[in-house]
Amino acid sequence: MGTEGSTMLEPLRQGLPPIDPASMSSSVSCSLAPRYESVRGARQFTQAALGRWELSEHFDTVGLVVSELVTNALRHALPDGIGAAAIPYPPVRLHLMHWSSRLVCAVRDPSEECPVAQDDPADDPDFSAESGRGLHLVDAFSDNWGWHPLAGTLRGKVVWALFHLPPTTP
Repeated sequence: MGTEGSTMLEPLRQGLPPIDPASMSSSVSCSLAPRYESVRGARQFTQAALGRWELSEHFDTVGLVVSELVTNALRHALPDGIGAAAIPYPPVRLHLMHWSSRLVCAVRDPSEECPVAQDDPADDPDFSAESGRGLHLVDAFSDNWGWHPLAGTLRGKVVWALFHLPPTTP
């Protein structure tokens, strides 16, 4: 993640129990092209990372949340929508961070607008629609989620989801 990673994710650490640096197992990230096909790539990237971390049993839940976060970034956060070629840097980036007791999925995008969950999906006249439920799914399947504006020279925001991991038995 480079040096901007610690600055970028500092607000994520606020309000959480202290993280022992020695308990950090690994972190990985990837850039995602501004195409809906990138959601599949993000899921494959997540599945591979969880496999390396021996957390494959969490893929169904984590993969769903990653899919929703990436889809929201592609659909709502790109200035010119999908295919925005005028952005001089990768517009969407997925970060996965693993500690012994938690996993964080974070999606960075260039929009400075806060993510908004539909108030109540049942109030939508088309309550069977396949879109508009992303953040409700993130809320339902992760232990916590949030967002914050980027710090430093990058513009945009990070939307993150936290998963508590059960203690491993030796």
